[in-house]
Amino acid sequence: MRAVVKGGIGVFHPQGFLDGNSASSLLGIDDIEATLRLNVDMILVSLKRVIFFNRNGLDQFVKLFTKVRQQKHIVVGFCDYDKKKFDTIRKFYEKEMVFSLFKDYEIAQLFSNGYNNQDKTVLVYSEDKSQRAAMAIELHDRGHNPIVAQTLQDFLEKKQKSESFDVVIEETYLGDMGQQVAARVTSNAVIYTVGGFLDNEISNKFNLEYHNNSLNVGFRLFIFDAYKVVSMNVHALNFFAKLASSAAEYNATICFVGFNFEKTPPHFKEELEDAGIMFFEKMEDILGNKEVLEELGASSAAVVKNKRVLTKQIVSQLPHFVDAIVETLEMMTNAKAIKEQAKVERINVVKGKELLASSIGFYGDIDGMIVLVFPSTIAKKACELLIGEETDDETLILDSLAELVNIVGGKLKTLLSDAKVNVSITLPRTYNQIDDVLEVIGERKGVQVDLMFANDHFTFFLTR
Repeated sequence: MRAVVKGGIGVFHPQGFLDGNSASSLLGIDDIEATLRLNVDMILVSLKRVIFFNRNGLDQFVKLFTKVRQQKHIVVGFCDYDKKKFDTIRKFYEKEMVFSLFKDYEIAQLFSNGYNNQDKTVLVYSEDKSQRAAMAIELHDRGHNPIVAQTLQDFLEKKQKSESFDVVIEETYLGDMGQQVAARVTSNAVIYTVGGFLDNEISNKFNLEYHNNSLNVGFRLFIFDAYKVVSMNVHALNFFAKLASSAAEYNATICFVGFNFEKTPPHFKEELEDAGIMFFEKMEDILGNKEVLEELGASSAAVVKNKRVLTKQIVSQLPHFVDAIVETLEMMTNAKAIKEQAKVERINVVKGKELLASSIGFYGDIDGMIVLVFPSTIAKKACELLIGEETDDETLILDSLAELVNIVGGKLKTLLSDAKVNVSITLPRTYNQIDDVLEVIGERKGVQVDLMFANDHFTFFLTR
Protein backbone atom coordinates (compact mmCIF):
# COMPACT_ATOMS: atom_id res chain seq x y z
CA MET A 1 0.00 0.00 0.00
CA ARG A 2 1.36 3.41 -0.93
CA ALA A 3 0.90 6.46 1.24
CA VAL A 4 -0.44 9.84 0.19
CA VAL A 5 2.16 12.36 1.39
CA LYS A 6 1.20 15.97 1.99
CA GLY A 7 2.52 18.63 4.32
CA GLY A 8 4.97 16.30 6.04
CA ILE A 9 2.29 13.68 6.79
CA GLY A 10 2.17 10.24 5.20
CA VAL A 11 -1.37 8.81 5.20
CA PHE A 12 -2.26 5.22 4.30
CA HIS A 13 -5.82 4.55 3.11
CA PRO A 14 -6.93 0.95 3.70
CA GLN A 15 -10.53 0.11 2.83
CA GLY A 16 -13.15 -2.49 3.54
CA PHE A 17 -12.72 -4.78 6.52
CA LEU A 18 -9.77 -4.74 8.93
CA ASP A 19 -9.35 -7.97 10.86
CA GLY A 20 -6.24 -9.94 11.77
CA ASN A 21 -5.86 -11.52 8.35
CA SER A 22 -6.68 -8.63 6.04
CA ALA A 23 -4.71 -5.99 7.96
CA SER A 24 -1.49 -8.01 7.95
CA SER A 25 -1.52 -8.09 4.15
CA LEU A 26 -2.41 -4.42 3.66
CA LEU A 27 0.55 -2.65 5.21
CA GLY A 28 4.10 -3.72 5.97
CA ILE A 29 7.27 -2.19 7.33
CA ASP A 30 8.61 -1.82 3.78
CA ASP A 31 5.69 0.47 2.91
CA ILE A 32 6.36 2.60 5.98
CA GLU A 33 10.12 2.76 5.38
CA ALA A 34 9.49 3.91 1.81
CA THR A 35 7.29 6.69 3.18
CA LEU A 36 9.86 7.67 5.80
CA ARG A 37 12.38 8.32 3.03
CA LEU A 38 10.12 11.18 1.94
CA ASN A 39 11.01 13.06 5.16
CA VAL A 40 7.61 12.89 6.84
CA ASP A 41 7.23 13.69 10.53
CA MET A 42 3.93 11.87 10.96
CA ILE A 43 2.53 8.57 9.69
CA LEU A 44 -1.21 7.96 9.93
CA VAL A 45 -3.68 5.29 8.87
CA SER A 46 -6.96 6.78 7.63
CA LEU A 47 -10.15 4.97 8.65
CA LYS A 48 -12.34 6.93 6.23
CA ARG A 49 -12.85 3.99 3.84
CA VAL A 50 -12.86 1.29 6.53
CA ILE A 51 -16.29 -0.29 6.96
CA PHE A 52 -15.44 -2.53 9.92
CA PHE A 53 -12.44 -3.23 12.16
CA ASN A 54 -11.70 -5.34 15.22
CA ARG A 55 -8.92 -5.34 17.81
CA ASN A 56 -6.85 -7.90 15.88
CA GLY A 57 -7.02 -5.77 12.75
CA LEU A 58 -5.86 -2.61 14.52
CA ASP A 59 -3.14 -4.53 16.38
CA GLN A 60 -1.33 -5.14 13.11
CA PHE A 61 -0.98 -1.40 12.60
CA VAL A 62 -0.23 -0.63 16.25
CA LYS A 63 2.72 -3.08 16.22
CA LEU A 64 4.13 -1.26 13.20
CA PHE A 65 3.48 2.09 14.88
CA THR A 66 5.42 1.02 17.97
CA LYS A 67 8.41 -0.12 15.92
CA VAL A 68 8.48 3.06 13.83
CA ARG A 69 8.13 5.37 16.84
CA GLN A 70 10.93 3.61 18.69
CA GLN A 71 13.26 3.94 15.71
CA LYS A 72 12.30 7.33 14.29
CA HIS A 73 10.56 9.16 17.17
CA ILE A 74 7.78 10.49 14.95
CA VAL A 75 4.03 10.77 15.50
CA VAL A 76 2.04 7.68 14.48
CA GLY A 77 -1.66 6.93 14.70
CA PHE A 78 -5.09 6.92 13.06
CA CYS A 79 -7.20 9.66 11.51
CA ASP A 80 -10.50 10.25 9.67
CA TYR A 81 -13.03 8.52 11.92
CA ASP A 82 -16.40 9.23 13.52
CA LYS A 83 -17.25 9.27 17.23
CA LYS A 84 -18.23 5.59 17.23
CA LYS A 85 -14.85 4.54 15.83
CA PHE A 86 -13.04 6.90 18.23
CA ASP A 87 -14.84 5.46 21.26
CA THR A 88 -14.20 1.90 20.05
CA ILE A 89 -10.45 2.47 19.65
CA ARG A 90 -10.22 4.10 23.09
CA LYS A 91 -12.11 1.14 24.58
CA PHE A 92 -9.84 -1.39 22.84
CA TYR A 93 -6.62 0.15 24.14
CA GLU A 94 -7.64 2.22 27.20
CA LYS A 95 -4.33 2.76 29.06
CA GLU A 96 -2.19 1.32 26.24
CA MET A 97 -2.58 4.31 23.93
CA VAL A 98 0.95 4.73 22.58
CA PHE A 99 -0.35 6.20 19.33
CA SER A 100 -2.30 9.34 18.45
CA LEU A 101 -5.82 9.86 17.14
CA PHE A 102 -6.76 12.81 14.92
CA LYS A 103 -10.41 13.23 14.00
CA ASP A 104 -9.46 14.39 10.51
CA TYR A 105 -6.46 15.36 8.40
CA GLU A 106 -6.98 19.08 9.02
CA ILE A 107 -6.53 18.57 12.75
CA ALA A 108 -3.47 16.36 12.22
CA GLN A 109 -1.90 19.15 10.13
CA LEU A 110 -1.94 21.49 13.12
CA PHE A 111 0.47 19.16 14.94
CA SER A 112 2.78 18.58 11.97
CA ASN A 113 6.13 20.30 11.46
CA GLY A 114 5.39 20.51 7.76
CA TYR A 115 2.34 22.73 8.22
CA ASN A 116 3.22 26.28 7.13
CA ASN A 117 -0.08 28.14 7.47
CA GLN A 118 0.35 29.20 11.08
CA ASP A 119 -1.65 31.37 13.48
CA LYS A 120 -4.94 29.50 13.56
CA THR A 121 -7.47 30.16 16.30
CA VAL A 122 -8.32 26.69 17.58
CA LEU A 123 -11.11 25.61 19.93
CA VAL A 124 -9.87 22.63 21.98
CA TYR A 125 -11.86 20.15 24.03
CA SER A 126 -11.27 16.73 25.54
CA GLU A 127 -12.91 15.19 28.59
CA ASP A 128 -9.36 14.25 29.64
CA LYS A 129 -7.88 17.29 31.38
CA SER A 130 -4.31 16.19 30.64
CA GLN A 131 -5.10 15.89 26.94
CA ARG A 132 -6.57 19.41 26.90
CA ALA A 133 -3.38 20.73 28.44
CA ALA A 134 -1.10 18.76 26.12
CA MET A 135 -2.91 19.91 22.99
CA ALA A 136 -2.97 23.54 24.13
CA ILE A 137 0.77 23.62 24.81
CA GLU A 138 1.60 21.84 21.55
CA LEU A 139 -0.58 24.22 19.50
CA HIS A 140 0.84 27.23 21.28
CA ASP A 141 4.36 26.07 20.43
CA ARG A 142 3.42 25.82 16.75
CA GLY A 143 2.22 29.41 16.60
CA HIS A 144 -1.52 28.83 16.97
CA ASN A 145 -3.97 30.44 19.37
CA PRO A 146 -5.66 27.65 21.36
CA ILE A 147 -8.90 28.39 23.20
CA VAL A 148 -9.44 25.60 25.74
CA ALA A 149 -12.98 24.67 26.78
CA GLN A 150 -12.86 23.41 30.37
CA THR A 151 -16.26 21.67 30.34
CA LEU A 152 -18.49 20.00 27.75
CA GLN A 153 -21.12 22.69 28.19
CA ASP A 154 -18.50 25.40 27.69
CA PHE A 155 -17.31 23.61 24.55
CA LEU A 156 -20.81 23.25 23.06
CA GLU A 157 -21.56 26.93 23.68
CA LYS A 158 -18.31 28.07 22.10
CA LYS A 159 -18.67 25.63 19.19
CA GLN A 160 -21.92 27.33 18.17
CA LYS A 161 -19.92 30.49 17.45
CA SER A 162 -18.13 28.80 14.53
CA GLU A 163 -17.07 32.14 13.05
CA SER A 164 -14.76 32.68 16.04
CA PHE A 165 -12.55 29.66 15.28
CA ASP A 166 -10.58 28.40 12.30
CA VAL A 167 -10.52 24.81 13.59
CA VAL A 168 -12.42 22.89 16.27
CA ILE A 169 -10.58 19.98 17.93
CA GLU A 170 -12.58 17.20 19.58
CA GLU A 171 -12.34 13.40 19.66
CA THR A 172 -8.57 13.70 19.32
CA TYR A 173 -5.85 12.11 21.44
CA LEU A 174 -2.10 12.79 21.59
CA GLY A 175 -0.52 9.42 22.30
CA ASP A 176 2.89 10.67 23.44
CA MET A 177 1.58 13.19 25.95
CA GLY A 178 -0.46 13.02 29.12
CA GLN A 179 -1.42 9.80 30.84
CA GLN A 180 -4.22 8.11 32.65
CA VAL A 181 -4.06 6.30 35.95
CA ALA A 182 -6.66 4.66 38.18
CA ALA A 183 -6.88 7.71 40.42
CA ARG A 184 -7.43 11.43 40.28
CA VAL A 185 -5.87 14.28 42.22
CA THR A 186 -7.72 17.29 43.62
CA SER A 187 -6.15 19.83 45.99
CA ASN A 188 -3.19 17.45 46.49
CA ALA A 189 -5.53 14.70 47.66
CA VAL A 190 -5.41 11.37 45.78
CA ILE A 191 -8.98 10.16 45.21
CA TYR A 192 -9.74 6.49 44.50
CA THR A 193 -13.19 5.36 43.39
CA VAL A 194 -14.57 2.08 44.72
CA GLY A 195 -18.01 0.50 44.41
CA GLY A 196 -20.12 -2.62 44.82
CA PHE A 197 -19.36 -5.26 47.44
CA LEU A 198 -15.79 -5.01 48.76
CA ASP A 199 -14.18 -8.38 49.48
CA ASN A 200 -10.75 -9.98 49.10
CA GLU A 201 -10.71 -8.90 45.43
CA ILE A 202 -9.95 -5.33 46.56
CA SER A 203 -6.36 -6.38 47.26
CA ASN A 204 -6.03 -7.56 43.64
CA LYS A 205 -7.79 -4.60 42.06
CA PHE A 206 -6.11 -1.88 44.12
CA ASN A 207 -2.81 -0.67 42.64
CA LEU A 208 -0.72 -0.83 45.80
CA GLU A 209 2.51 -0.07 43.94
CA TYR A 210 1.03 3.16 42.59
CA HIS A 211 -0.23 4.05 46.07
CA ASN A 212 3.19 3.47 47.67
CA ASN A 213 4.88 5.60 45.03
CA SER A 214 2.35 8.36 45.64
CA LEU A 215 3.37 8.27 49.31
CA ASN A 216 7.01 8.41 48.27
CA VAL A 217 6.58 11.59 46.20
CA GLY A 218 4.83 13.43 49.05
CA PHE A 219 1.06 12.79 48.88
CA ARG A 220 -0.35 12.63 52.40
CA LEU A 221 -4.13 12.57 51.92
CA PHE A 222 -5.95 9.65 50.25
CA ILE A 223 -9.72 9.64 49.83
CA PHE A 224 -11.85 6.65 48.86
CA ASP A 225 -14.95 7.80 46.98
CA ALA A 226 -17.31 5.15 48.38
CA TYR A 227 -20.74 6.47 47.40
CA LYS A 228 -21.40 3.34 45.31
CA VAL A 229 -20.14 0.81 47.87
CA VAL A 230 -22.88 -1.59 49.00
CA SER A 231 -20.97 -3.30 51.80
CA MET A 232 -17.66 -4.93 52.72
CA ASN A 233 -16.55 -8.17 54.38
CA VAL A 234 -13.76 -8.93 56.84
CA HIS A 235 -11.19 -9.42 54.04
CA ALA A 236 -11.73 -5.86 52.80
CA LEU A 237 -11.73 -4.64 56.41
CA ASN A 238 -8.29 -6.16 56.99
CA PHE A 239 -6.97 -4.74 53.70
CA PHE A 240 -7.94 -1.16 54.57
CA ALA A 241 -6.68 -1.53 58.13
CA LYS A 242 -3.26 -2.58 56.81
CA LEU A 243 -3.33 0.26 54.28
CA ALA A 244 -3.98 2.76 57.06
CA SER A 245 -1.19 1.26 59.18
CA SER A 246 1.37 1.66 56.38
CA ALA A 247 0.12 5.19 55.67
CA ALA A 248 0.75 6.13 59.30
CA GLU A 249 4.48 5.59 58.74
CA TYR A 250 4.33 8.57 56.36
CA ASN A 251 2.01 10.60 58.59
CA ALA A 252 -0.60 10.18 55.84
CA THR A 253 -4.38 10.15 56.27
CA ILE A 254 -6.93 7.81 54.65
CA CYS A 255 -10.58 8.87 54.43
CA PHE A 256 -13.81 7.32 53.21
CA VAL A 257 -16.51 9.56 51.75
CA GLY A 258 -20.13 8.55 51.26
CA PHE A 259 -19.86 5.06 52.78
CA ASN A 260 -23.25 3.79 53.98
CA PHE A 261 -22.95 1.22 56.79
CA GLU A 262 -26.58 0.13 56.46
CA LYS A 263 -25.55 -3.36 55.23
CA THR A 264 -22.17 -3.52 56.97
CA PRO A 265 -21.57 -4.60 60.61
CA PRO A 266 -21.36 -1.42 62.77
CA HIS A 267 -18.21 -2.62 64.51
CA PHE A 268 -16.39 -2.52 61.13
CA LYS A 269 -16.51 1.27 61.26
CA GLU A 270 -15.13 1.28 64.80
CA GLU A 271 -12.25 -1.01 63.78
CA LEU A 272 -11.42 1.13 60.76
CA GLU A 273 -11.53 4.30 62.86
CA ASP A 274 -9.21 2.62 65.38
CA ALA A 275 -6.83 1.94 62.47
CA GLY A 276 -6.83 5.68 61.72
CA ILE A 277 -9.35 5.89 58.87
CA MET A 278 -11.72 8.87 58.90
CA PHE A 279 -15.28 8.98 57.49
CA PHE A 280 -17.10 11.90 55.85
CA GLU A 281 -20.58 12.14 54.39
CA LYS A 282 -19.75 14.39 51.44
CA MET A 283 -16.65 15.10 49.38
CA GLU A 284 -17.28 18.81 49.86
CA ASP A 285 -16.74 18.35 53.62
CA ILE A 286 -13.06 17.77 52.80
CA LEU A 287 -12.30 19.45 49.47
CA GLY A 288 -14.43 22.51 50.21
CA ASN A 289 -12.73 23.29 53.52
CA LYS A 290 -9.12 24.50 53.38
CA GLU A 291 -8.68 24.12 57.13
CA VAL A 292 -9.76 20.47 56.97
CA LEU A 293 -7.50 19.86 53.98
CA GLU A 294 -4.56 21.29 55.87
CA GLU A 295 -5.39 19.32 59.01
CA LEU A 296 -5.65 16.05 57.06
CA GLY A 297 -2.28 16.52 55.40
CA ALA A 298 -3.01 17.80 51.88
CA SER A 299 -0.65 20.73 52.45
CA SER A 300 2.04 18.96 54.43
CA ALA A 301 4.62 16.25 53.98
CA ALA A 302 6.45 14.52 56.80
CA VAL A 303 10.06 13.49 56.62
CA VAL A 304 10.33 9.87 55.59
CA LYS A 305 13.43 7.82 56.26
CA ASN A 306 14.49 6.39 52.94
CA LYS A 307 17.82 4.65 52.59
CA ARG A 308 17.48 3.82 48.91
CA VAL A 309 20.19 5.16 46.61
CA LEU A 310 20.28 5.80 42.90
CA THR A 311 21.31 2.87 40.75
CA LYS A 312 23.43 2.88 37.59
CA GLN A 313 20.38 1.72 35.65
CA ILE A 314 18.43 4.82 36.67
CA VAL A 315 21.33 7.23 36.09
CA SER A 316 21.89 5.73 32.62
CA GLN A 317 18.42 6.95 31.67
CA LEU A 318 19.14 10.52 32.83
CA PRO A 319 19.17 11.94 29.25
CA HIS A 320 15.59 10.75 28.78
CA PHE A 321 14.48 12.39 32.04
CA VAL A 322 16.09 15.70 31.07
CA ASP A 323 14.83 15.53 27.47
CA ALA A 324 11.24 15.11 28.67
CA ILE A 325 11.32 18.29 30.74
CA VAL A 326 13.37 20.28 28.22
CA GLU A 327 10.97 19.51 25.36
CA THR A 328 7.97 20.61 27.39
CA LEU A 329 9.49 23.79 28.82
CA GLU A 330 10.98 24.88 25.50
CA MET A 331 7.44 24.76 24.13
CA MET A 332 6.12 26.77 27.06
CA THR A 333 8.83 29.45 27.11
CA ASN A 334 9.74 29.66 23.41
CA ALA A 335 13.35 29.60 24.60
CA LYS A 336 16.17 27.10 24.18
CA ALA A 337 17.38 25.40 27.33
CA ILE A 338 20.89 25.99 28.61
CA LYS A 339 21.90 22.99 30.73
CA GLU A 340 24.52 22.96 33.45
CA GLN A 341 26.51 19.83 34.18
CA ALA A 342 24.73 17.17 36.22
CA LYS A 343 25.82 16.91 39.86
CA VAL A 344 25.27 14.12 42.37
CA GLU A 345 24.43 15.83 45.65
CA ARG A 346 21.61 16.78 48.00
CA ILE A 347 19.15 19.12 46.33
CA ASN A 348 20.36 22.72 46.27
CA VAL A 349 17.67 25.33 45.63
CA VAL A 350 18.37 29.05 45.74
CA LYS A 351 15.76 30.50 48.08
CA GLY A 352 14.51 34.05 48.23
CA LYS A 353 12.72 33.84 44.88
CA GLU A 354 9.09 33.09 44.15
CA LEU A 355 9.28 29.36 43.47
CA LEU A 356 6.83 26.49 43.11
CA ALA A 357 7.61 22.78 42.94
CA SER A 358 6.17 19.46 41.90
CA SER A 359 7.17 15.84 42.41
CA ILE A 360 6.27 12.80 40.34
CA GLY A 361 7.09 9.13 40.94
CA PHE A 362 7.91 6.35 38.48
CA TYR A 363 8.06 2.60 39.01
CA GLY A 364 8.41 -0.58 36.97
CA ASP A 365 11.71 -1.60 35.38
CA ILE A 366 13.24 1.28 37.36
CA ASP A 367 11.77 3.32 40.20
CA GLY A 368 12.35 6.66 41.82
CA MET A 369 11.16 10.24 42.07
CA ILE A 370 11.62 13.43 40.07
CA VAL A 371 11.40 16.84 41.74
CA LEU A 372 10.93 19.90 39.55
CA VAL A 373 11.36 23.44 40.90
CA PHE A 374 9.81 26.21 38.80
CA PRO A 375 9.88 29.97 38.93
CA SER A 376 6.29 31.12 39.40
CA THR A 377 6.49 32.95 36.04
CA ILE A 378 6.48 29.62 34.15
CA ALA A 379 3.64 28.24 36.23
CA LYS A 380 1.58 31.41 35.65
CA LYS A 381 2.28 31.24 31.93
CA ALA A 382 1.08 27.63 31.85
CA CYS A 383 -2.06 28.63 33.73
CA GLU A 384 -2.78 31.52 31.36
CA LEU A 385 -2.45 29.18 28.38
CA LEU A 386 -4.66 26.47 29.87
CA ILE A 387 -7.51 28.65 31.18
CA GLY A 388 -7.26 31.44 28.60
CA GLU A 389 -6.65 34.36 30.97
CA GLU A 390 -4.18 35.75 33.48
CA THR A 391 -4.76 34.89 37.11
CA ASP A 392 -3.14 35.07 40.53
CA ASP A 393 -5.39 32.32 41.90
CA GLU A 394 -2.90 29.99 43.59
CA THR A 395 -5.13 26.92 43.25
CA LEU A 396 -5.51 27.40 39.50
CA ILE A 397 -1.78 28.04 39.10
CA LEU A 398 -0.87 24.88 41.03
CA ASP A 399 -3.41 22.84 39.04
CA SER A 400 -1.85 24.12 35.80
CA LEU A 401 1.61 23.29 37.11
CA ALA A 402 0.39 19.75 37.81
CA GLU A 403 -0.91 19.43 34.24
CA LEU A 404 2.41 20.68 32.88
CA VAL A 405 4.31 18.12 34.95
CA ASN A 406 1.82 15.43 33.94
CA ILE A 407 2.76 16.13 30.31
CA VAL A 408 6.42 15.75 31.29
CA GLY A 409 5.53 12.39 32.82
CA GLY A 410 3.79 11.29 29.64
CA LYS A 411 6.74 12.29 27.49
CA LEU A 412 9.13 10.53 29.88
CA LYS A 413 7.10 7.33 29.76
CA THR A 414 7.21 7.40 25.95
CA LEU A 415 10.96 8.09 25.77
CA LEU A 416 11.72 5.30 28.23
CA SER A 417 9.39 2.93 26.37
CA ASP A 418 11.26 3.66 23.15
CA ALA A 419 14.43 2.68 25.03
CA LYS A 420 12.65 -0.54 26.09
CA VAL A 421 12.36 0.59 29.72
CA ASN A 422 8.76 0.24 30.92
CA VAL A 423 7.48 2.34 33.81
CA SER A 424 4.24 3.60 35.30
CA ILE A 425 4.06 7.15 36.59
CA THR A 426 2.12 8.74 39.46
CA LEU A 427 0.13 11.91 39.12
CA PRO A 428 2.07 15.02 40.19
CA ARG A 429 2.10 16.40 43.72
CA THR A 430 2.48 20.20 43.82
CA TYR A 431 3.97 22.50 46.46
CA ASN A 432 3.48 26.21 46.99
CA GLN A 433 6.24 26.23 49.62
CA ILE A 434 9.74 25.02 48.73
CA ASP A 435 10.38 23.95 52.32
CA ASP A 436 7.59 21.36 51.97
CA VAL A 437 9.22 19.58 49.03
CA LEU A 438 12.62 19.77 50.74
CA GLU A 439 11.00 18.05 53.73
CA VAL A 440 9.85 15.19 51.49
CA ILE A 441 13.34 14.74 50.03
CA GLY A 442 15.02 14.89 53.41
CA GLU A 443 18.67 13.85 53.33
CA ARG A 444 18.40 11.85 50.11
CA LYS A 445 21.04 12.46 47.49
CA GLY A 446 20.24 12.56 43.81
CA VAL A 447 21.24 13.93 40.42
CA GLN A 448 20.59 17.66 40.01
CA VAL A 449 20.56 19.46 36.67
CA ASP A 450 20.06 23.23 36.60
CA LEU A 451 18.48 24.69 33.47
CA MET A 452 18.06 28.21 32.14
CA PHE A 453 15.20 29.22 29.83
CA ALA A 454 15.86 32.84 28.86
CA ASN A 455 15.96 34.49 32.30
CA ASP A 456 14.11 31.71 34.11
CA HIS A 457 16.09 29.29 36.28
CA PHE A 458 14.73 25.78 36.68
CA THR A 459 15.91 22.87 38.86
CA PHE A 460 15.59 19.17 37.99
CA PHE A 461 16.32 16.62 40.71
CA LEU A 462 16.25 12.83 40.32
CA THR A 463 16.30 10.63 43.40
CA ARG A 464 14.79 7.50 44.99
